[in-house]
Amino acid sequence: TTTSTTITTSSSSSSSLMMAGVDVSNLLYEEQEKLIVRRGQLEQTFVTRTRPLEPTVLKVRGTGKAGGFGKSSSGGGSRGKSSRGSTQAEGKAHAKVLRREGVMRIDNVLSEETADGVREYLYDLRRRSEREVGEGKLQPIQRFANVLLKRNRCDLTIPLGQDEIITKALEEALCNSPLGATISSIFGDGAILHEFSCLMSDPSSQRQVIHPDTPYVDGKGPSLYTCFIALQDVTSDMGPTVWLPRTHNKESHEAFKDATPSATTTTSATATAEEEGENDSPKDRLIKTKPAVLGLLSKGDCGIFDSRTLHCGSANGSDASRALFYFSFKDPAVGYAGNPASIRRELGGANVGLGDLMEDLTSFGRGKGSPL
Repeated sequence: TTTSTTITTSSSSSSSLMMAGVDVSNLLYEEQEKLIVRRGQLEQTFVTRTRPLEPTVLKVRGTGKAGGFGKSSSGGGSRGKSSRGSTQAEGKAHAKVLRREGVMRIDNVLSEETADGVREYLYDLRRRSEREVGEGKLQPIQRFANVLLKRNRCDLTIPLGQDEIITKALEEALCNSPLGATISSIFGDGAILHEFSCLMSDPSSQRQVIHPDTPYVDGKGPSLYTCFIALQDVTSDMGPTVWLPRTHNKESHEAFKDATPSATTTTSATATAEEEGENDSPKDRLIKTKPAVLGLLSKGDCGIFDSRTLHCGSANGSDASRALFYFSFKDPAVGYAGNPASIRRELGGANVGLGDLMEDLTSFGRGKGSPL
């Protein structure tokens, strides 16, 4: 009896310690989140030179139109299937802009019907995943990736090959729009599917701090290109993504990492300098002076960006949830990209190549089933 009592007491004590550890961990996260929220709100006051991210109109020889880039002429949704030659030409033209700017927009990569179907499927998947996690059937990491400021925001990883609507969406985006050809023009057909997920920002989600997804490495090129596809019209009050173009370079990243305020010598000089912004750290000066673009995308439109480009999700002050279906491709020559991937473990471990994926999607589009 004594032994039994001792074991019970020990088990209870251990359980209490574990619970205390969880409580402390949650408390620390909440405090950290408050600091991030305050910093995000401050950065919002810095970013004053904003405009919508507009589709780039390029005259592509051989396509007979301004390539891709408007509701009437672009993407998998509005124009149907394009010839391989014209898609490749558009992809090369887009890739040139993307390398220079670090972010660009391609309209209509999904039809409105497909975007609606994907959105409905993913919100149902979210509900099922939350229920299974709540019941203890799954660990959160099996369905949700980590995301900055997770309150009222989630990063839902998506299975590939299980549901036809997802296969159809990938076919439209990668094969029937210039998106696949754009990535292939930079990384080749060996580019590896690195992330496959959906960012959902619910009402009252807070503004994130500006950040890159991967670091700039001196002497190295881009490691990832990420495609954010809007599953509904994204209005200014829904928390559109904010990008700072041309910040995917050494100079911008060096400034961004330097949060040390400039020094002044006297109290009066300090007051004047603060008023005029002369005391700003290199990081704050960078954010204040770089023009920003907003992802005010229509349903089915895509913002594609170099993962080193500085960006953030802004606050959702609307009464509607905002969903961005997204995937990224990695340079096959790169090992660890510098950031954990938002992808299901089994899919990430398969090292799916862009060329192979597009072949399977083309087969699906021809009615030969879904080899995925």
